Amino acid sequence: MEYNGYEQEYMLQEDEWDRDLLLDPAWEKQQRKTFTAWCNSHLRKAGTQIDNIEEDFRNGLKLMLLLEVISGERLPKPDRGKMRFHKIANVNKALEYITSKGVKLVSIGAEGVNMHLTDMLLISSHISSETSAKEGLLLWCQRKTAPYRNVNVQNFHCSWKDGLAFCALIHRHRPDLIDYSKLNKDDPLGNLNLALEIAEKHLDIPKMLDPEDIVNTPKPDERAIMTYVSCFYHAFAGAEQAETAANRICKVLGVNQENEKLMEDYEKLASELLEWICRTTPWLENRTPETTMAAMRKKLEDYRDYRRMHKPPKVQEKCQLEISFNTLQTKLRISNRPAFMPSEGKMVSDITGAWQGLEQAEKGYEEWLLTEIRRLERVEHLAEKFRQKASTHEAWAKGKDELLMLKDYEAASLAEVRALLRKHEAFESDLAAHQDRVEQIAAIAQELKYDQHSSSTYNQLNQCTSRTEKLLETIDQLFLEFGKRSAPFNNWMEGAMEDLQDMFIVHSVEEIQNLISAHEQFKATLPEADNERQAILSIYNEVQKIAQSYGISPNLTNIYCTITPAELSAKWDKVHRLVPQRDSALQEELTRQQVNERLRRQFAAQANLIGPWIQTRMEEILHSSADAGGTLEDQMNQLKQYESMIINYKPNIDKMEGDHQLIQESLVFDNKHTNYTMEHIRVGWELLLTTVARTINEIETQILTRDAKGISQQQLNDFRSSFSHFDRKKKGGMETDDFRACLISMGYDLGEAEFARIMSLVDPNGVGLVTFQSFVDFMTRETTETDTAEQVVASFRILAGDKPYILIEELRRELPPEQAEYCISRMPLYPGPDGVPGALDYSAFSSALYGESDL
Repeated sequence: MEYNGYEQEYMLQEDEWDRDLLLDPAWEKQQRKTFTAWCNSHLRKAGTQIDNIEEDFRNGLKLMLLLEVISGERLPKPDRGKMRFHKIANVNKALEYITSKGVKLVSIGAEGVNMHLTDMLLISSHISSETSAKEGLLLWCQRKTAPYRNVNVQNFHCSWKDGLAFCALIHRHRPDLIDYSKLNKDDPLGNLNLALEIAEKHLDIPKMLDPEDIVNTPKPDERAIMTYVSCFYHAFAGAEQAETAANRICKVLGVNQENEKLMEDYEKLASELLEWICRTTPWLENRTPETTMAAMRKKLEDYRDYRRMHKPPKVQEKCQLEISFNTLQTKLRISNRPAFMPSEGKMVSDITGAWQGLEQAEKGYEEWLLTEIRRLERVEHLAEKFRQKASTHEAWAKGKDELLMLKDYEAASLAEVRALLRKHEAFESDLAAHQDRVEQIAAIAQELKYDQHSSSTYNQLNQCTSRTEKLLETIDQLFLEFGKRSAPFNNWMEGAMEDLQDMFIVHSVEEIQNLISAHEQFKATLPEADNERQAILSIYNEVQKIAQSYGISPNLTNIYCTITPAELSAKWDKVHRLVPQRDSALQEELTRQQVNERLRRQFAAQANLIGPWIQTRMEEILHSSADAGGTLEDQMNQLKQYESMIINYKPNIDKMEGDHQLIQESLVFDNKHTNYTMEHIRVGWELLLTTVARTINEIETQILTRDAKGISQQQLNDFRSSFSHFDRKKKGGMETDDFRACLISMGYDLGEAEFARIMSLVDPNGVGLVTFQSFVDFMTRETTETDTAEQVVASFRILAGDKPYILIEELRRELPPEQAEYCISRMPLYPGPDGVPGALDYSAFSSALYGESDL
């Protein structure tokens, strides 16, 4: 308040100074030059100009045209007559228009419009709404030149004397025209000449000022400089408008390019995943068994590699594919773009269907492999057992049928017949002892479908026996007794040797312990068997003693059997050698089964921890996604912690896979210590990874939606609370009736037609389920503010200079290279009659960006 007097005195002094200037012919000449150049800078847009203010504005026509160019509005139709009253009428129309814009004209009439040049300058400074406020123009200059050294714009006179302010304005908007760092504050004339020349040459701003006058005048004319600076404002305001338009277009194109990249990535990933599924499914469906254990083990190894190395990355790819698809659709909805429709056969539902087919083929494949391996193991075991027993039996039966076919009894004496009969009785005893062994071979052969040889041999022997049974009668009693007792004992030893060498297949400690127990029982019978052996040998020794006592030749042949005491002794020695070997084999197998049992327990201990851990994490994640408390960022942080925890837990799964591999390599097929199988753990782990990834994506989508649509956290919490309440079956979606009840609870007055319309928005595929994302989209649809095709068209129109088409060179000049080439490659040719060669239709292109037309 205390400075009011000084302020008024300053203003009075300034007014007196200005009046003094009005009397200065040089100043008037400068004003006339400035105003003429300023008028021509606008009139050039209408294809005309003025040379002499007094003469060219006298009839009012060019004055009206100037006002139209400056304001962008149409004035009343001018009078075209040449009479003086016609000219006065036109000038009055111009002055009336100026007055209608709120500009107060003092002492200016139609006849004096050209007599008071300074008042005309005052009028000109008020005609354009953007330059009407001196303070506004000054503020614009200050803001644009603030970063520049040696520039401090405080007014429209002395602040511009050194020319740096003009150079700063040019450099701020067109840095390519001036190297500001090379300018010198002590060279004002050079700076002014540089600025004015560049402005005229590159910015189409005429030279309204004389650099020498500005430098040599203590206080340059304020209105002249303000008029000249306003030309910069208009020139750069158009550039800023174009820059704003270009930025909007770049933003829209950036969104489209990002979305197109996501679409291309989806198509590529979907194609690769479907190709892998189609290649893998037939392999899993092929249940043709191999004929050897080695080949089946190779199949099992291939399947193990598939489950451990090949499938897990594909599970992640499938999950990522679904996440990418959902994220893309959310971004398209938010940016007001049409939904993405993948190529035929590559919809998420198509991939899900193919994946289900893969898992259906996979189901039971491992169990089939293990069953086949067990079958082949038993087949090979039985085949080897059959070969051993059949070989022993064939060695025993060799030559027996030829002996039985002999008719030596026909020419024999009664004593000889009796001897043959006793010999045959010994054979029958031996044959009866072989009966059980033949039946064992036949049973094995039946299982192997390979029993013809053994059974036919036995039947043939029986037939031969029946033919000779009545003809044989007698034989020497001592040799007969030896034959009768040695044959069963020989069979017992041969059976014992077979059993001691018999292959065995067991799958548990209990089974091998049973075999060991049976073996111990066998060893307990050896003393009794040794007594029988000695008794049989004593019979033969008795024959030798009788022969020696009565001088009979010691080289007697026992016609009742082919077994000699030496053979009995050799076989007995072999039985004694095989017993410790059997002991060793059984102990080795016991050790192996004990190792297998440790593997079972080790696997079970891990499975019984990992299985519940996976289930607990799953429940926590599902509870976290259903909990409406806290912000989305809090939920995201919690889910990220779960994700990190799960990733860090992966080594436990890998260790369990390693133990499972050892178990399979050891052919361990069952585990009574746990209800979890490796397949249970694999499926649970894959589901856990998929669930946490999908839940994180759901929260990210909600954050994206919230930020794009301006939804508050409280609103999202309310949406989640309502959704969770009406998701009665906890399926991750509201059924139709539940959704209707939810809307009613939120105050919607629904008729059938309105509800049907809403359902078409939230459930376009008609599956009868409204997901949370669809629910949020619906609740926020009306409040969304996004870029539109009309806004993009308007931005292109600015770049095109108001033309209905745009040229390639304009796109390359106004847009960054990548965005310019993007438009050029996709924009159709302009079909209008007012086009020029190479003109492009930006309206059709903009509509296509938003799915409102097809290119």
